[in-house]
Amino acid sequence: MLQLLISPRCLATIPALIFIACTLAPIAQADERPSVILHRQGDHDCHTFRIPGIARSNAGTLLAVYDMRYDSPRDLQGHMDIGLSRSTDGGKTWSAPRPIMDMGTHGGLPENQNGCSDPNILVDTHTGEIIVTAVWTHGKPGTHQWRGNGSEPGLDIASSTQFLAVRSTDDGQTWSSPENWTKPLKDPEWYLFAPAPGNGITMTDGTLVIPTQGRDQTGLPFSNLIYSRDHGQTWTVSAPARSDTTECAVAELSDGSLMLNMRDNRNRKDKSDTNGRAISVTSDLGQTWTVHASDHGALPEPVCMSSLITHSLPDDRRVLFFSNPNHKTRRANMTVRASLDDGATWPSNRHVILDTNGGAYSSLVMVDETTLGILYESSRADLEFQTVSLNELGL
Repeated sequence: MLQLLISPRCLATIPALIFIACTLAPIAQADERPSVILHRQGDHDCHTFRIPGIARSNAGTLLAVYDMRYDSPRDLQGHMDIGLSRSTDGGKTWSAPRPIMDMGTHGGLPENQNGCSDPNILVDTHTGEIIVTAVWTHGKPGTHQWRGNGSEPGLDIASSTQFLAVRSTDDGQTWSSPENWTKPLKDPEWYLFAPAPGNGITMTDGTLVIPTQGRDQTGLPFSNLIYSRDHGQTWTVSAPARSDTTECAVAELSDGSLMLNMRDNRNRKDKSDTNGRAISVTSDLGQTWTVHASDHGALPEPVCMSSLITHSLPDDRRVLFFSNPNHKTRRANMTVRASLDDGATWPSNRHVILDTNGGAYSSLVMVDETTLGILYESSRADLEFQTVSLNELGL
């Protein structure tokens, strides 16, 4: 693979039309599925890329976001920015990574005490605007926002991890300065409120939805969502869908309700038949929630982030796609599945295994009307992009 040996700081000044030439990496599986490697450890003067999110713009551009972890693979706190790569050819080639959310040396503290992490990307399909949200921790060296006092009650940057957003109105070529959404969104009694990594959605009626997560006033994790009916100018925070759950993905079902598919901490101990994703639905934008019939049991997990998107087929059937490491004990056996009944069942003849040896965080996108794309952490690279024809999923 041809690599650009340029500092990520310099990459921000390179025009977005300059692309990396990526070769197809061989896959050690029977189907020899082609793939494109976006990053291996140490590429582009960056130690590790993690936490993928991907979306397709109104212009058809694929936009991949991720953590650029410059010094190590560790989570916050550390020197890390939110990076972006663009593809205008369906994921065959990608632009060089460049930071789009970088808090620098804010407050006079070094960059390793101003880390940004866990991006979520949302395309407003009605306006074309693209919004990327993520978290920022200021100070607090040696801490983690999900543990102890790594993020605390209150709203101040000295105590609480912050909820940030950047916007693009030109297909992801340029980005706004970070907006801080912490005060209008976070309950000051909560320890943490954050976007869930992956992607948000535009509902059929134009409502924007971002899956979110946090730690309540006792420090216990929860999953929920935020929504906007004015194209992202103001947002409403929903009630928690579940407790002791974290990273989640949202999709609109055929009846207009929303499904929230959640990583569940209980699965750390539960390796029985009830191991599986926590799944709830809402018909009132999260004011109230109902446990879905597929909850705990239909979609096994080793406790890991996953992805869920929806797509309308030419015959008007609505299909759900889901990806995760299909394993109860370790992050392996990365699998893409399809459901034609709003997630009630996930038939085995609609599964495609991408990586038997690995696979962790992932994010799904429709490349075109008949091709599904996935950006994921694989056994072969930090971030790998592959495509799956809908025919392979029996669609």
